[in-house]
This record gives sequence, C-alpha cells and structure tokens, in this order.
Amino acid sequence: MSAQLRAVGAMAPAARRVPLRAVRHFHRLPTGGIQLADPALPAFRRSLQFPANAYHNAVIVRNASFARLLPKLAVKFIRIPALFGGMMIGAVGWIQYQAIKVGNSAQELYSNIIGTVTTTASNLWDGAADVAEQTKKGWENTKEKFEMPEWLDKIMRGEGLGGSGPGGEGGQGAGPEPPKQSRTGPAAAAVAGASAAAYGYDQADEDNRSPEEALKDDHMMYITKRMIEIRNLLQKVGQTNTVTLPSIVVIGSQSSGKSSVLEAIVGHEFLPKGSNMITRRPIELTLVNDPDARVDYGEFPDLGLHKVTDFTLIQKTLTELNQSVPESLCVTDDPIRLTIHSPRIPDLSLIDLPGYIQVAAENQPRELKRKISELCDKYIRGPNIILAISAADTDLANSTALQASRRVDPRGERTIGVITKMDLVEPEKGAAILNDRQYPLRLGYVGVISKLPPQRGLFGRETGNLLAGITRNEKSYFGSHPTEFGPEAGVSTGTMNLRKKLMQVLEQTMSSKLHETTESIQRELEETTYQFKVQYNEQPMSAEAYLAASLDDFKHQFHEFATSFGRPQLQSLLKEALDQKVLDQLAARYWNRPVEDLSVALPEPDNIADLPKAEPNSPYWHRQLDTAVSGLTRLGVGRLAATVAASAIQSHVDKLLDKSSFSKHPSARKVISDAAATVLADRSYATSDGIEISLKPYKFDPDIQPNEWDRGREHVAGVLQAELDQCQAALKSLEGAVGGRKKLREVMSFVDKARRGDIIIEGDHPSGAGGFSAALLARGREAVFLRDRADIISLRIQATRSRKCRDLQNRYYCPEIFLDAVATKLAGAAVLFLNVEMLRDFYARFPREVEAKLHEHMAGGGLDRFAREDPKVRRHLDLIQRKELLELVLQKIEELNRIAQSVPGGGPGQLPVRVEEKRRRRFF
Repeated sequence: MSAQLRAVGAMAPAARRVPLRAVRHFHRLPTGGIQLADPALPAFRRSLQFPANAYHNAVIVRNASFARLLPKLAVKFIRIPALFGGMMIGAVGWIQYQAIKVGNSAQELYSNIIGTVTTTASNLWDGAADVAEQTKKGWENTKEKFEMPEWLDKIMRGEGLGGSGPGGEGGQGAGPEPPKQSRTGPAAAAVAGASAAAYGYDQADEDNRSPEEALKDDHMMYITKRMIEIRNLLQKVGQTNTVTLPSIVVIGSQSSGKSSVLEAIVGHEFLPKGSNMITRRPIELTLVNDPDARVDYGEFPDLGLHKVTDFTLIQKTLTELNQSVPESLCVTDDPIRLTIHSPRIPDLSLIDLPGYIQVAAENQPRELKRKISELCDKYIRGPNIILAISAADTDLANSTALQASRRVDPRGERTIGVITKMDLVEPEKGAAILNDRQYPLRLGYVGVISKLPPQRGLFGRETGNLLAGITRNEKSYFGSHPTEFGPEAGVSTGTMNLRKKLMQVLEQTMSSKLHETTESIQRELEETTYQFKVQYNEQPMSAEAYLAASLDDFKHQFHEFATSFGRPQLQSLLKEALDQKVLDQLAARYWNRPVEDLSVALPEPDNIADLPKAEPNSPYWHRQLDTAVSGLTRLGVGRLAATVAASAIQSHVDKLLDKSSFSKHPSARKVISDAAATVLADRSYATSDGIEISLKPYKFDPDIQPNEWDRGREHVAGVLQAELDQCQAALKSLEGAVGGRKKLREVMSFVDKARRGDIIIEGDHPSGAGGFSAALLARGREAVFLRDRADIISLRIQATRSRKCRDLQNRYYCPEIFLDAVATKLAGAAVLFLNVEMLRDFYARFPREVEAKLHEHMAGGGLDRFAREDPKVRRHLDLIQRKELLELVLQKIEELNRIAQSVPGGGPGQLPVRVEEKRRRRFF
C-alpha cells in the first residue's frame, strides 16, 4: 500500500498539470463500494472508499471539479485536430519524399545501364520510367493544389482558443490571410492542348504549333466530322456517282499487314484473323470521336447490335459474317457496316476490302483472283481515297496495291502509300522506299511498324492500349536512326503521322467535292419534290398515320359487325348445330340398318316403316324416343354453344381482316386474329359451365308446349329435306365414280342379294366377289346405304306432314318433331347466357386487346416494317424520306459552308473550336 502511495505521490504533479486526466469513470469494488479509478489522484483520495449510499455525494464532488476544469479542457480539445492534421501533412510529405526518391533512383539506374542492356530491357525500363515520372508529377500537382483549411492553419500557428500565438488567448492577434493564387492556366493553352491531342502529341511530346495553327487544326477536324455525318446521310438516301462523298479505301495483299494498320489506327484488335482468306465482304468502318464515351465500343447498325464493348465479340461477329459467304462465291459486294466510338480515335470513314491473292488455293474457285480484283476496282474509283498497303520487305514493283491504284489513279493524286514492316529491312533501304521516285505519289508514303514485337506485349496488348505500345515501339526504332528517319530526312513515319495525314487528306478531298455534291443534291431534291407533287399531290404520310388509319378503318368495320351480330344470329347458328345433333340421334335410333357384312343376313327388328302402325303404348318406341332425348340434352350443349359462338365470331373477325388493309400485313393480321382468339378463350370455359347449369331442368323434363310443337313441325321438314338432298347428291357423285349409273346399279343389286341371303359369300375377300373388285363393292355398299337413307327420310317427311303428327300427344309417332322442339328450347336458353357472358364481353374487350397487342408488336422498329409491307405505302414513304434526307443534307452543307468560309479563330470560326474543345481534350 505504501508503494502505491509513493507512486501516486510521484504522479501527483503531472495530475495537477493535466487536469484532463481527472475526468474518469467509477467502477465498483468487489466489496460493493465505489472507488475513484484515476491513478493520478492524490493517495488519500485514491485510497478513500465510499459506501454505496454515498454514491450521490461522490458524483456531486466530481461534477464540481469538472466545472472548474471546463475552460482549460475546451482549449486542449481544440488542439486535438492540430495533432491529426500534423500527422496527415507528415504522411503526405513522407509519401512525396519516397516518390521523388523512387523517381531519382530510377533515372540514375537508367543512366548507368542504358549502354549495356538489350533493346528489350531498354523498352521495359522506358515504361517503368514513364510510370515513375507520372507518379512524381501527380504528387507535385497534389502538393501544389493542396490548401490547408483555415481552422487548421490557425491552430498550427497557435491562434486557436487558449493558444499562445500572436495576439494572445482568444486569437485576436491573428494576422490577415494571404491572398490565394489562381492556378487556372490560360485559355490558349487549353485550346493548344486539345488540338495537340487530336494530332497525336502525347504528354511527353512538345507541341511546336502556334495557337493559330492549333485552332485551324481543330477547325478542320470539326469540318471532317460533319462531312462524315453528311456522307452517312447520303448512304441512307442512296448514293449515286454524282451524289456521294469520298471514303478511304484500304487495299493490299493478304500478307502486307493491312489488318494491322487498321487495328493500329483504331487502337484495338478487332479484325478477323486466320491463315485462309478471312475478309470476304467489304467492311465499311466509321470511326466516331465520342468524348462522352467512357469506354470504347462498336455498333453493327444493320444487325441491331449497339454498344458492344467487348472487341473480341466484335472480331467474332465479323468472322461469322464473313464466313456466311458460301465457299463457291468466296467474295461478295454486300458490305458489313461497323461503327466504332471512342474519345481517342479520329473521325474517319474507312473501307476494308479483301486482300489481293496471286494464286487461288485448291479449295477456292479459279476465278477468285478476278473477283477480288473486280470488287476492289469498284471501290477504288473516284472520288474515294486509296490507302495502298505494301510491305517493306517486298519490292514496290511487285506491289499489287500500287498496281491497282495506278489503273484508276495513274497520276497518284488520291493515293496514300503505306509501307509496313519497316523494322524488317535495313534503315537505309526503308528510307529509300519512303523517298521512292520511281512510283511517286502526290500524297506521299508513310512508314509504320503496326505490329508489336512479342516482348512489348506488357505495354501493349495486355494493358489494352494497343496504339500506345505501337507508338512507343515506332519512336524507339525510328528515333534510333535519326539520319534516315529524323526531321531532316524529309520522310513521314509512325502511325500517329498516318492518322494525321488521313484526317487532313479526307477533309481536303471532301471539301473539294462539297460544291459539286451540293449541286447534285439540289438537282436530286428538285426531282424528288416534283415526283412527290405529281404522284401524291404532296400528301403527307408516316408509318404512325398509316397504322392509325388502318386501325380506325378496322374498328369501324368491327363496330358494324357488332351492331348486326347479336342474339338472333347466335340462336340461328346454335340451332343449326343442334339440328345436326338431332339428325345424329335419329340416325342412331331409327334410321340405320346393318349393311356392312355381306356374309350374314340379319333379320331386321322393328322397322321405322312400321312406326305409324305401332301401338300407342309400345315400350320399344317409347324407349327409343326417351333415349334420343336424353342423348340430345346430355351431349354437352354448353361446350357446343361456346364453341359455335367462338368459331362464328372468329370467322367474322377473319373476314373483316381480309377486307381491311391488314390483309397486306400477314404479321399484323395474325396479331389481331390471335387477340380475338385470346379474348374468346378467356370466356369459353366459364360460359360453357354457366350454360350447363342453366340447362339442368331440361335434362329431366323438356316440357314442350303446343306452340313449340307446331314450330318444330314446320322447321323439321326443312331439315329433313336438306338431308334428303345431300343423300341424293352423294348418290349422284358415286355414279360418276364407278363408271355410270348402270354399273352402279349392278353392284348395288349384288349387294342387295347378299343382304337377303340369295348369294352366299364366305368372308370379305380382298380381291372382291361376284366379279366385282373390293373397291367397287365398297362403293356399292355406300350407294345402298345412301339409297336406303333417302327412302327413309322421304318416308319420314311424309309422316311429319300427316294428320297424326299435328298433335303433341302423338310425339312417339313423330320423334323428329319432338327432338327438333327440344333442340329449339335448348338453343333459346343457351343463347340468353351466351349473349351476356361471351358476346358482350368480347365486344368490350377486343378493341382494347387489339391496341395493346399491336403496340407490343410494333415496338423495336416494327412500325416501320409494318408500313413498308404495303408496296404503295412503301413507295410513298421512301419518296418522303428521300426528300427529307436531301433537305437535311442541304441544310447541313449550307451550315458547313458558312463555317468553312469563316476565318478560324475569329467570328463564327470560333464555334467549332468551343464545340470540339472537350472532345479534343480527351482524344488521347
């Protein structure tokens, strides 16, 4: 205990100097009391224990002490952020020091080993030095831009609450805050940086252009972008030899490196690769500089593929589209249109063609060489620019691309020569090729190394920045031979210079053709306007208006149908269906006779011919009528009624569609027909169940009234007569099928004898009997059945007209009339339910269902396809679209002329610079 007192006594001065340590909490002792848990208190206070009932007093004592310490504690708390601020600044300074140290070490190491390492190690070190330099610059920029908060700055100077800085406590002596300096650079520097990025100057290069030159370059790039937009519009109009703007056509042999040059310009590997001929269709490639694109992506407008960010998928799609060309054709002029968006590419319009071959392979057609040559000749005609690709390790005299360009451009005025694989020949030979005088081109030659060596994959393909790796590789090679490829050599090298030349040449060529194209478009517009006035009297037309007119016409026809088709029509249709069921019951219970088996003569039971003479209480005929009535009422009238009504409505809808303009649109017609079927199917089951419930009383007692009997007597005669006419018509057709009436009578006579037992036939032989074939005997049995049926029906028609059948009490003698009356009663009861549950519901829901289904069907370009299915409407729309596109093109050309004629950097010429400034900042 004494040792503890001594320790506390030694710590007491510190406790008095730092009152903040007196703020502690209490903890309970094992004895149940409460002890002050602060080792900095005096010994007698620390050893003092309070009983549990003294806890309140202890708290009061501690609160009084805390109140006295409050002013000083506030000052101390204010200094805590200063501690953390100092730690943060120290950490930032240490990281900066380490970054500078790493950069200095890397530069020193580079200077020591530059003469001894190989080219590969040197290239790797270049990348590491770039990373270190960027890190150093980043920390320097961070240090310069860092601003200390005002409250932290005051605390660090001791001017906070309770501080000891100038001005004393309370901070009244704080000096004035120094003015902040703006770190925003001049606007001219921003414009110069934008144009520098556009023409291939990266951050490590020096841009020696004047602000006027940079402004002019931005002006030119804006014009080029707008001209490419005009060219794309002209493609939609339908280009002719006079209405067109040039593109850059890329030609070369299969081994010249043509694909590598295009991929270097784009900065991605996306073209098909393979040992066999891969490019079988022209690829119309449009590069769009899109400053808002966060990632590079491609689009296939003809396929409906948009924003494909995976260039491996683009490569696979191009391969599949090229492989879709049959082997027998190998090449076709049907182009593949691909658009690539990126903030790091120039606005260009390129066309990649199949590479020239010298000899066709064994599995290729012999005329393949000629087909490729004809396809390339079609595209390299004026005014297109020719990009002739040749390899440095091949003599230019044997260059197929230069030979083809000379056929259509003998003076070399619109041909750019690109020499690939410059690193595969001696520098002196490469320079001589670029300075070639034997095959001079007005636009000159550009030497490139568009394929990365394997060791440069770390900075190229693996990081996804193909262009950066190629640029470093080209600078390394061409920079190591300044005599042959330096600024004083007068040659053009590098992919960046090639991109710049392509932009300049494309803009100049398009500008030179702009006036001529404008005149041609004006003539086309005048002709189109005249045709629009003569053929259609300037009547407007659109796909939306055509669909609306077609739908309104169909709705009008449907409304007329709904007005004319109601309960009477439904009852008539259902009664016709039940009439057939009545005939089926009569045939099964009264009319049928066994004539199928000729080998057995069966005695006939009670014959229908004996019915008028039968006893009134004959149990047989009573049972036959009761069975027929039961079969009629229990056959499922509800399901039959719903099916008959749905079929009738569906048939009427299909007829309306055949009469409407939808008959010319199979897909839309099917949508409307399916909509009708869907609405009808939704109500069929519920309607049939409801009808069955409503008909339950008639299944046990039909309760036919005398007036219903009279109507049935009149109606059934017509039904029986129609059945008789059908039997006679069928019998007549059989006469023609067997070779005449005489032949048919002979066969029928043989069948009658067999039925009576006059002729005994053992079995039904496949070869026939009695000199008649089996087929002829089958025809004879059918004719006998029709003859007997006709005789029975004639007999029953006479019976229904007899005096006995006028009385309802004689219903067993006249089953036809009674069954007809029952069928009429069933039809009337079913139609009442059918009219409410199905018909009215269909009339209300069908128009809305048609609109919803058509709206769904027309989404995603379906509306335009729908309108163009009608040839007349398609011609009308095409003419209107052509007129509108020509007007839009003229409007854009006039706007472009105003910009092109303005002076860059002043007046209206400043507009494109401001518009393109953001885009050029992100170009690289």
